[in-house]
Order: sequence, then structure tokens, then C-alpha cells
Amino acid sequence: MAALAPPVAAIRVAVRRALAGLPSGGPVLVACSGGADSLALAAATAFVAPRLGRTPGLVTVDHGLQTGSAQRAEAVAGWARDAGFTPVVVSRVEVSGRAGGPEAAAREARYQAVTEVARQHGAVAVLTGHTRDDQAETVLLALARGSGPRGLAGMPVGRTVAGVTLLRPLLTVDRDQTRAACAVLGLSAWEDPHNTDPSYARSRVRADVLPALVGALGPGVLDNLARTARLVAADNAVLDGLAETALAAARHPGGGLSVPELFGLAPAVRGRVLHSWARELGARPGALSFGHVAALDALVTGWHGQGPVDLPGGVRVLRRDDRLAPVPSG
Repeated sequence: MAALAPPVAAIRVAVRRALAGLPSGGPVLVACSGGADSLALAAATAFVAPRLGRTPGLVTVDHGLQTGSAQRAEAVAGWARDAGFTPVVVSRVEVSGRAGGPEAAAREARYQAVTEVARQHGAVAVLTGHTRDDQAETVLLALARGSGPRGLAGMPVGRTVAGVTLLRPLLTVDRDQTRAACAVLGLSAWEDPHNTDPSYARSRVRADVLPALVGALGPGVLDNLARTARLVAADNAVLDGLAETALAAARHPGGGLSVPELFGLAPAVRGRVLHSWARELGARPGALSFGHVAALDALVTGWHGQGPVDLPGGVRVLRRDDRLAPVPSG
């Protein structure tokens, strides 16, 4: 028997580990664009899932942003049907008119589509093809933007979006391995032109910054960046747990949050408490910045009678004696 090619084996092992902890029930969906990363993931899932008693399904999203996108989506769907996936769903989305830049709008539309398909078909999880290289890019972009620990933690292996479990099994697998796996398996991957478009910051990081870092520091820099994300994520989990407890303790009997309780917290915990509370009030997560949280913190630690703090989403917060409280709308 011919030995299994190492890239194929590595991806199958990663998928097996991801599927092992899932509850029984509906299918496991792969979100597949037809690119090398998601195509290699889909092929591995088609092999591994039935051997674990699970049904593999696939969803491909047509953003309608490029000529021929509908045909590519149908080609991916046709391959998936032949490979034994069920269900196979082509989801067409509208990107224009959404908040944020084109990358953010497309990402929001994509996640909305895949989670909706997952709920419709009772899927136990959706798998996405993000790799170690994607994680390294994410950490670098977060560092450049001053995003703090949340950004430096990169992409989590798993998270819940709209009640659907999203998993990234390939965060320990690099992009070269997914391309090599596709070549070994005879899969023809699509090259998204957006991935090389210099108008996108991630594309510039991919084409220029990471190669320069590898050239200067060696190939281990990619693993080191991904390891940084894992270590920071572990620290974040502890701090977030402390913040959750602190938020409950800081709730004021008259509504809002107690200033004395907040003042006594460590800054790292207090910032998380204020961030969580702002989101609870309705501040839009994607637009809630360091500056907004710093302004809330100033109501606690630098109070000199300043007026309300305006948060994204039309939320306003002011200090009333010993508490922070939202300003009633209207």
C-alpha cells in the first residue's frame, strides 16, 4: 500500500481532532470557497466524517463580487455532490450596503449565510479553512492596528455565532500543505484574485510583510506568531472570566454600574467590564474602539464633571454620583 502523503495525513488528523468532540446529530458542514485551503479541508472531511459516523455537508457562498462567481460556486457544489456531501448548498448573498469596508462586509455576509444554512439543516458545526498562515497574518494586522490582547489572540479554534458552532481545524496546518494536498488528490483549486489585490491590507501582509519577516527571522516566525495567539488567548480566557464576575458585582441597585466597585478593579479587568457592559447596552461590537472604552474609564478614574460618552449605535453613558448609567433615548 502506498504511503499517505504527509500533507493529506496532516489535514485529516486535524479534521479528526476537530470532529471528535462534537455532539452526535446533524451533519458537519464545510464552508468551501473552492480555494486550496477550504478545498483540502472539504476533501479531508469527506474522508474522515463517515468513518466517525458523521455526515459531511458543504455550503459555498457566492458573493457576486466577481465575474463568473456563480459558475464557480456551482462547480464547487457539483464536486461536493460527486464526493458524497449532503446537504450541498449554494448560498448567494448581497454584500453592497453593509457597514464597514468590502472585506468586513463580505465576511459578515458569508458568516450570516453559513450560519443560516447550518440552522436550517441542523448541523452540529461548520468547519472553515483558516490556516496557520491566516493566523499569523491576523496577529500581525492586530499588532499594527494596536488592537490589544483581543486582537493578538487571533482567530479562535472554535466559537459560537448565532447559536452555531464554528470550528477552524487547520490553524496548525500551513498554506503550503493545503496546496500540496490538493495537488496530491488531483483537486483543482481556485485562486481568489482578492488574495493578491494590494488594495487590501491582508493581501499586502501576505505578499510583502510575511515574506520579509521569514527572510529576516527564518520560517519559524509563522509558528511563533501562531503560538503567540494561542498564549494570549489563554490569558484572555482567564481575564474574561474575572471580568464576568466583576461585572456582576459592579451592577448598581439603581441600574448601571457602581463607580466604587469599578475603581477598585485592576485596569485590565475594568476595561473588559466596561467593554462588555457597553456591548450589553447596544454599542456595536465592530465599531466599539479603545477610545470609547477609555472615555468610559475616564468617567471612573478621571472624573471632573465631564458630560456623557457617546458610543457607537446611539448609546450614551454618563456618570450620576456613584454610578455609570445609560442616558435614556428620546
